[in-house]
Order: sequence, then structure tokens, then C-alpha cells
Amino acid sequence: MKRGKKYIESEKLVDSAKLYESADAMDLVIKTAKAKFDETVELHVKLGVDSRHADQQVRGAVVLPHGTGKSVRVLVFAKGDKADEATAAGADYVGAEELIPKIQNENWFEFDAVVATPDMMGVVGRLGRVLGPKGLMPNPKAGTVTMDVAKAVADLKAGKIEYRLDKTNIIHCPMGKVSFGKEKLCDNFDTLIGAIVKARPSAAKGQYVKSCVVSSTMGPGIKISTSKYQ
Repeated sequence: MKRGKKYIESEKLVDSAKLYESADAMDLVIKTAKAKFDETVELHVKLGVDSRHADQQVRGAVVLPHGTGKSVRVLVFAKGDKADEATAAGADYVGAEELIPKIQNENWFEFDAVVATPDMMGVVGRLGRVLGPKGLMPNPKAGTVTMDVAKAVADLKAGKIEYRLDKTNIIHCPMGKVSFGKEKLCDNFDTLIGAIVKARPSAAKGQYVKSCVVSSTMGPGIKISTSKYQ
């Protein structure tokens, strides 16, 4: 793969054979971010589990102490009082059955997260084929299927993110912006990796966190020592 001049310059700052402590890695990810925009800092964690087995799935959600740096547009499926609560909590869109054709037929996806009350999941289930592949399907484990829609909306607006294992047993998550600075990125990292470690399935054997890499949107990967997370 051909790399740009800025990437090559950034790559020289990173020792690819070294496992950095998290604070040093956050320092480096800021130094290696050379794009003209405020790059997102991403975390990639390879786990010693097998995603093909239901008892080894790793999935959950966590509120990052400093958010993600991104404004989140929230859609809530609810009726009556719960719809009113969602609106009052700051949901961008609130509705019920009438939203189904808009999403299915008009390809409307002006939202980043979806919350639903349990009684609305029969309706939302009809959107499984379009919401599922985009990672937008409400899920009780992520706290997005709930009667407490106000809290769900507030958490999402405050920087709640969902983490889940992909087919290659890796979790990919945004954890802030380069502009956050080292301390805030360290706080977000500690919270996110702590949640992933806590979510270790009882069926997982051997080394749980195989590798941990942090990078900015356009920057090189920086390996973090995983010894303390075993």
C-alpha cells in the first residue's frame, strides 16, 4: 500500500516492536496525528475468545467520561408518556410505526443511535435487515431497549458507546478526539478497556486480551502493553 508523506513521517515516531504504556501511547497518538481536521482516536482490541460461540460473545456499552467528541443524533421508538420523556431528554427524533416506511422506503438514516421501549421491539424488529448491518439495532445489553428512555438518551448524548466483537475477534471503538489531549484520552481509554476486561465471558480460556492498538484516523497504529489487563 502506498503511504502519504505525512503518514511516513508519523510512522518514524513509533517503534513498531515496542509495547507502550497507555499514557505514552496517548502522547504518541497526538504527535502522529498530522491531518488538518480533528482526528478521531480509535482503539482496536484483539481478544482470546471465539466469536462463533454464543458463550464467548463480548458485547456491552459504556459511557466515556469525556465523551467521543461527536454529537450523536438519537432516534427513539416510543409512544405516549415515554415518547414525551424522550423528547424532553433531547432525542432528535421520536416516533413509532409511521417511521418504518420512511426508513425502509426512503432510505432515511439521519440518526446515529436508536433507542426503543420493549413494547416497540415488535415494530423495530421489522427493520432488522436495515438497522442490523449498520449496527443500529436496539439491544438490551447495550441499554438501548429500555423503559428509561430519558436515561438512555442522556447517556448517548454524553458519550455512551457500544463495543462488540467482530468476526475476527476484534473490538473496534472510537474513544475521543486528538484535541482532547493526553489526560482525557487516558481517562477514556481506562474506562473503555476496563469495561471490556470486565465483560470477559466465563467460557474464555487463557490470555483474554491478546493485543491492544490505538491510532488516530490517519495515523499509524501504536501497540499498548496488555500485561495489566490479563
